[in-house]
Amino acid sequence: MNSALLSRRDWLRGLPLGFGALGLHSAMAEQKPHFTPRAKSVIFLFMEGGPSQIDLFDPKPTMTKLDGQPLPESMRSGLRFAFIKPNARVWASARPFRRHGRSGAEISDWLPKLAGCADDLCIVRSMFGEQFNHHPGQLLMHCGSAMPGRPSMGAWLQYGLGSESKDLPGFVVLTSGRGGSASSGILGSGFLPSNYQGVPFSSSGEAISYLSSPPGVDSEEQSARVATIRALNEERLTASGDAEIASRIASYELAFRMQTAAPELLDLSKESPATISMYGADREPTRAYGRNCLLARRMVERGVRFVMVSHASWDDHGSLVAGHTKNCATTDGPAAALITDLKQRGLLGDTLVVWGGEFGRTPLAQTLEPGRESATGRDHHPDAFTMWLAGGGIKPGVTIGRTDDLCMKVVEDRVHVNDLHATMLHCLGLHHEKLTYRYQGRNFRLTDVAGRVVEKMLA
Repeated sequence: MNSALLSRRDWLRGLPLGFGALGLHSAMAEQKPHFTPRAKSVIFLFMEGGPSQIDLFDPKPTMTKLDGQPLPESMRSGLRFAFIKPNARVWASARPFRRHGRSGAEISDWLPKLAGCADDLCIVRSMFGEQFNHHPGQLLMHCGSAMPGRPSMGAWLQYGLGSESKDLPGFVVLTSGRGGSASSGILGSGFLPSNYQGVPFSSSGEAISYLSSPPGVDSEEQSARVATIRALNEERLTASGDAEIASRIASYELAFRMQTAAPELLDLSKESPATISMYGADREPTRAYGRNCLLARRMVERGVRFVMVSHASWDDHGSLVAGHTKNCATTDGPAAALITDLKQRGLLGDTLVVWGGEFGRTPLAQTLEPGRESATGRDHHPDAFTMWLAGGGIKPGVTIGRTDDLCMKVVEDRVHVNDLHATMLHCLGLHHEKLTYRYQGRNFRLTDVAGRVVEKMLA
């Protein structure tokens, strides 16, 4: 038959290994960074629910003058809150702050272990966004947009750089406390191939549900099954041209390799007792979160590109003192241990650690009543909040940005969530405007249609 008469599908079917090999290669091909990266991987310590920056990182002593009084009329214009009214009363923080390290970073007594790492931190007091409810706020923080269906930053990094690990997912999610309100939206691959989505790991027992082979099925039989499934999927891929089937092939084969790699990853018996104790993985209340932070270190050692360590919930509309006391006691030591451990092992230089929630908390009280201060909380506040970063090309020992005297608005060095993403991608050798994926007729990117690299944050 004249080759000109061959259909495109017949031509592809005649290639070595068929169209399936092309689709699989396309789905799994590793990209190259746009320029020399400083970081290879990211550990995002996600504090779901919104920690109070006023009580942790951004002291406002002048608030004591207005404590218990309504917000001045001049400051009420344009304010939006989830639950309270703009005329709610000011609630000054009772937390004592001290300066720490050579940098003089101001950190409250709720975070004594992290204060010991002050000179490794880049504290950004001038974060802001537009979303004042949890679900859209979490989508913005993780996906660059509050619109559902966008890829999470972990998926973007896998798409942009691939994964250095062949036996573990490139994007892993570890959780403690209650789950995030945006759920799968903050770990999904959106319109990217599905093999880029985050994989939730359990910190104990079986790493991933149903990963183990059924009783009586050995590795040889399992390998044969995977090969058969691959052959069937490639036949279907050849017939349909659906590239998503290539992602399915890759996922099956990764799962097979993970049957050996995941149990070894979770086995902490080779970690020293001193290391386990430093993370607090051997006692309460730090056991679960400490184990997750230790696992995050073990994952980046093994080439995992992006690890989200989520702890919920900081959403203290009431009883903030009790809630934040508990959450700080749970997360402070393990987070500090992670920085210390990465630094001791020479890994902090190429591991970008990011800490923060989807927004902060208001300087105004919720449920503030005379004699009931213990029940008082704060509302959601996206207009001015704090995050910190360490390692991976980030400038250590600096505090960036400034908020007004009541922490209502950012007044110096504003950093939007999209700016944070652009800066993170820069540390990983990616230009945020060039990391794009064409979908529904236009190019999409993590920073949506905005974003700039914050030079003050870079080492």
